[in-house]
Amino acid sequence: MSRPVYEPADIFRQYGEQYRKTRRLPFEQLRVMRAIQLCRTSALGGHAEKCGQCSYARNSYNSCRNRHCPKCQGSDRIQWLESRQGELLPVEYFHVVFTLPEPLARLAFYNKQTVYGILFRAASETLLTIARDPKHLGADIGFFGILHTWGQNLLHHPHVHFVVPGGGIGPDGNWMACRPGFFLPVRVLSRLFRRLFLQALGKAFENHQLEFFGELEPLKDQTAFLSFLDPLRKSEWVVYAKKPFVGPQTAIQYLGRYTHRVALSNDRILGVSQGRVTFQWKDYRSKYRHKSRSMTLDAEEFIRRFLIHTLPAGFQRIRYFGLMANRHRKQSLALCRELLLRPQNQLLPDTAQCRTVWRALRTPEPRCPKCSGFLIRIPIPPNTS
Repeated sequence: MSRPVYEPADIFRQYGEQYRKTRRLPFEQLRVMRAIQLCRTSALGGHAEKCGQCSYARNSYNSCRNRHCPKCQGSDRIQWLESRQGELLPVEYFHVVFTLPEPLARLAFYNKQTVYGILFRAASETLLTIARDPKHLGADIGFFGILHTWGQNLLHHPHVHFVVPGGGIGPDGNWMACRPGFFLPVRVLSRLFRRLFLQALGKAFENHQLEFFGELEPLKDQTAFLSFLDPLRKSEWVVYAKKPFVGPQTAIQYLGRYTHRVALSNDRILGVSQGRVTFQWKDYRSKYRHKSRSMTLDAEEFIRRFLIHTLPAGFQRIRYFGLMANRHRKQSLALCRELLLRPQNQLLPDTAQCRTVWRALRTPEPRCPKCSGFLIRIPIPPNTS
């Protein structure tokens, strides 16, 4: 695959210095900018590759490994997917998305650690509670969630994607499957999610865990804060379930697109010229939601939008719940397979093809492009000058 013509790294190198001079940036954003700028350059060191049979030579430089860097997610994604492959079950898989209303997205912008954590807890507890209800599924389920904080236009849009097997373990210890093509009623999920989130947000306010800046500063007053929440208690919150995956093989292919995605991939940048950046996007609120469009922003506004999706240090954006919680996932999945009467090696009927894909995506054994001889690697220390 050829290198994209434009990358966020190029934009940071051209316009990043001016951007840093005009505002006071949080340390995490500065670190992201520096990492992406230096990624795969001599500043991080690397290795020289020289052919043992001819005169061919080339330099390869190390990756920054920052989780916000578009160039560094591929290898992490492959490793993560290989680990998950053995955890899939031979059942239908569902994709459920919980989205914060726009007023709360503004509050989350200044309180990422607290509000994103509440989003995860409220949404996961909603799924676990409704699934246990005998009126719905009546079983303990397991799933994992992935936090995304962006929309296609790079504006702040916090939401969590959950991938859920279609069934769970019932009170009698047997496997209970969902109805084909249907997981849980989204309206019921939406209303419980709304209640649990607002309860947790109210407690965070009482415990002085929220900060208010700019137009939100008046909300420091308790009366104003409660008035701010009143309309949200009555509005419909967006929870939706996408069409179920056709088996675990489709689920794992989907996961590869979602798990290690960043706010903007390199191939969506169409042009960088005269202090402006043009990128590709889709407006999912339009009736032409699948039609690609282009958007042009001043370079500084583009950088601002890219950096607002920087996560707090140590924040886990992929989390596991219920039967898939880390502390007992192995035992729970073994029990589920036993109840489903399907051994692990039958979970993915196309396992050989899947492994072929993994190998193709891995970095191959380096070969000389001229004579096909093996390339010898020689370390290059970081250039600190």
